[in-house]
Amino acid sequence: MAPTTTAAQQSDNVAHALSGAGGGILSMALTYPLITLSTRAQVESKRADSGFLDAVKRIVQREGVTGLYAGLDSALFGISVTNFVYYYWYEWTRSGFEKAAIKAGRASKKLTTIESMIAGAIAGSATVMLTNPIWVVNTRMTTRKQNKETDESIIPGARAPKQPTTVGTLLALIREEGPQALFSGVVPALVLVINPILQYTIFEQLKNILEKKKRITPTVAFLLGALGKLFATSITYPYITVKSRMHVAGRDGGKESMGEGMRRIIKEEGYVGFYKGIGPKVTQSVLTAAFLFAFKDVLYEQTIRLRRNAAKVAAK
Repeated sequence: MAPTTTAAQQSDNVAHALSGAGGGILSMALTYPLITLSTRAQVESKRADSGFLDAVKRIVQREGVTGLYAGLDSALFGISVTNFVYYYWYEWTRSGFEKAAIKAGRASKKLTTIESMIAGAIAGSATVMLTNPIWVVNTRMTTRKQNKETDESIIPGARAPKQPTTVGTLLALIREEGPQALFSGVVPALVLVINPILQYTIFEQLKNILEKKKRITPTVAFLLGALGKLFATSITYPYITVKSRMHVAGRDGGKESMGEGMRRIIKEEGYVGFYKGIGPKVTQSVLTAAFLFAFKDVLYEQTIRLRRNAAKVAAK
């Protein structure tokens, strides 16, 4: 009986992982222009103080509407892999805690706050190590250099240089800086595992409370996801800025450690430098997380339904 139970659990883990990947793709596609604006503000400090609409206008004038979607292909691939790995490991860890709770005779098998945080830490660390190269390439594409680093260097009326492809960016990065460049910013990324830990812990605990009173609808999941992400991103944003800058450090000059990067930002821009682009980033993060949780629940139910239908057909 145990193997069947294990197989069923594995199947459920994969269903969660697939629905998380699908939800991530849909939510990322809807909010990607905000990611472009936030990332450029983080790594291009001289342009970061401009207003949101000015930033949109400048990018569209210089690169067309497609400029707002620079690196979208690598971002969609990255979010699908990131969410698949994260949700698989999270559900795998969660099932382990639930089995332990049953064996211990605990009244409820739902995860405690500490267990939610441990599950998030394990899933987040595994995800960072497997997907950091994808996000390095995506950041390079999103913040690619313009001629002589200025908007003015492009002759009025002339078209901006053609955008590099994901594969082209990856090969150029490896050729010019070596494979180790794919793991730039991995230390702050590991520190940033606290972001999904906070996000999912808040989401899970609020969900556990509300489930006692009513069914969790996609709308409620949307609101809970938004609340969790707002809290998590607001706290961890300085590290997000440092990570983005480390992703492009090799391109812009010498590499620097996380500590050196933080000291340089304080020296050159003050503490406010840690919060460059926070407006569009928080908006994007909250909307992406909210859409993700709403889409994930619907996709999970559809995945389970398809699996049951397939099992019935196979049984005939």
